[in-house]
Amino acid sequence: MTRFIDVHSLVRLVDETGVPQFLEALADALRDDFLRWREFDKKARVASHSHLGVIELMPVADDGAYAFKYVNGHPHNTQVGLPTVMAFGVLAEVDTGYPMLLSELTLTTALRTAATSAMAAKALARPDSRSLALIGNGSQSEFQALAFHALLGIEQVRVFDTDSHATDKLVRHLSACTPLEIVRARSVAEAVRGADIVTTVTAYQGRATVLTPDMIEPGMHINAVGGDSPGKTELHPDVLRLARVFVEYEPQTRVEGEIQQVAADFPVHELWRVLLGEVPGRESPGQVTLFDSVGFALEDYTALRYIQRIATERGIGQQIALVPELDDPKDLFGLTASGRRRAVLRRAA
Repeated sequence: MTRFIDVHSLVRLVDETGVPQFLEALADALRDDFLRWREFDKKARVASHSHLGVIELMPVADDGAYAFKYVNGHPHNTQVGLPTVMAFGVLAEVDTGYPMLLSELTLTTALRTAATSAMAAKALARPDSRSLALIGNGSQSEFQALAFHALLGIEQVRVFDTDSHATDKLVRHLSACTPLEIVRARSVAEAVRGADIVTTVTAYQGRATVLTPDMIEPGMHINAVGGDSPGKTELHPDVLRLARVFVEYEPQTRVEGEIQQVAADFPVHELWRVLLGEVPGRESPGQVTLFDSVGFALEDYTALRYIQRIATERGIGQQIALVPELDDPKDLFGLTASGRRRAVLRRAA
């Protein structure tokens, strides 16, 4: 049987664990998997683009497990009452192909993205970072703030969104569940001024310049999350030239990330090499670092494995017959009404 984790089951797992604790545990699991990067069969995600958005499949595997995520990105969905991002995923045994887990990944994607952001910042930002500018206050924003508070000790969050209702929502949620100092800014420039870390997580489907070079200050760490498909960016290209740039999986980020705006030989460094100590991260307190995060399938693999483990331990989720259970594995027809009638006739004879 396959364990099925729907939204309600995932919410129960998160609530029982606590959002900050869930993020911390997930960040630890992500770091462990990034440290064994070479063990994975990796490829860029397969994308189907339309004029309104994108639908993607994201596969990855090691010797033991295969995972994939189905995910979309449709910024106009909120106008018809749907989330911008919706996702589900599967974790399967490599040896048999048997699907062990079928899980929602919409809420999980927000959690794993925040955990990845904080994990990267822990390796790249100044250790004394205490303020975060959060540009884009939609569905991912609370998780980003909570992850940076839990993993890096961020004390102040400066928030801005062109949609004031999104900021109202963010302030309401964070005020109710954290001791963070929350500062509403009137512009992007005001939000990032003096910030130690800047996270951009906007949904605009096109070339945007959320951050411009004049906003960048020495020692900043920039966490660019919203640009995640061809033609979708958040940073002026000159911001990249001011920074030491890090990515997840370079072949994918060259097509989808902020670095799609610069030459193919623009220097970048894959984050796993920093975590392993093969290349340096931040080289000086005054250096600007930038994590060009587009989301990579390994992060979903980690999240699915973590969900499977804690759901199994706690007995959460349903066991479903996603794959037929057969007395004779060669007799699939026997499941059908015609097959059952023939079996009855044989027994009667």
